[in-house]
Amino acid sequence: MRRIFLQIFSAPVLWLLAQKKRKVGGQAIIEGVMMRGKDNVSWAVRRSDTDIVVERNEFISAAKKVALLKKPVFRGAVGLFESIVLGYRALTRSAEIFEDEQRKQAQEQGKELKERNKKGEKILTGLSLVVSLVFAFGIFMFIPMWVLSKFVPRESALLFNTLSGSLRIIFFLIYLIAISFWKEIRRVFEYHGAEHMAIFAYEAGKDLTIENMRNYTTLHPRCGTSFLLLVGIVCILLFSIVDALVIGFIGPYPTVLARFAVHLLLVPLISGTSYEILKLSDAHQNLPVVGWLIQPGLMLQKITTKTPDDSQLEVAAKALQAAL
Repeated sequence: MRRIFLQIFSAPVLWLLAQKKRKVGGQAIIEGVMMRGKDNVSWAVRRSDTDIVVERNEFISAAKKVALLKKPVFRGAVGLFESIVLGYRALTRSAEIFEDEQRKQAQEQGKELKERNKKGEKILTGLSLVVSLVFAFGIFMFIPMWVLSKFVPRESALLFNTLSGSLRIIFFLIYLIAISFWKEIRRVFEYHGAEHMAIFAYEAGKDLTIENMRNYTTLHPRCGTSFLLLVGIVCILLFSIVDALVIGFIGPYPTVLARFAVHLLLVPLISGTSYEILKLSDAHQNLPVVGWLIQPGLMLQKITTKTPDDSQLEVAAKALQAAL
């Protein structure tokens, strides 16, 4: 049950932080790292002081199979969906590997443990995915709208979405700071830092040795944290435009739930648009104005990444090597 709670509360932030990179992408998982290469996805999980489990699976994005999904905006929406699916798959598998090792150690110490109900665990895992999605959309999307609906007139578009968007970002910051005190989540953030350092070394053409990776920072300019901030800005703009059109042609939303439903339908468009902006900023990150714009994302990574130890860097290196 502890594993299920960890998956529910860590999944929303891990999905968002996984939105990266140009050639390889990654995500921190429980006691490990997931890496996504051109045609493969792999993960490495530390099972003991001397044992690291590495698994690799072929994965070809739908954008490579369907021409329409390669187009701007569509590819970003597809990427978000695939990141959620792959991220949760890796997160669940890492929890299973880590839990199996804990069970083995307990049995070696003579402790009797109940056999796992695999069918029941699959059901719980599926439910935890649903709960984490409800948690993410409820906390970071619906509640800010519900709060603002008590104070802002229903016919407002720009004011309502500017304030709700700001409140959404504040909620997320509080959430990040709160879970960062959780020991297990802090370990995940350390693996997040290891993931960034491994990718930095790879992008610089260096061998994936601990010595080489140690030369890089945990703050990566193309981390999903920057994607998150772009999503917040794009939400304000697109929600305001759509709300203005709906209110102008139909009238004020009858309930906050109706407004939420309309905004929920816009999520693929928002993720796709944010991806294109992030891609554009990556191509021009040497420009002073772009460097200034990515600073908030880098500052936020001071919460979501922590300095890893050598054993965590070793895991990140093995995961990336398997994905390439």
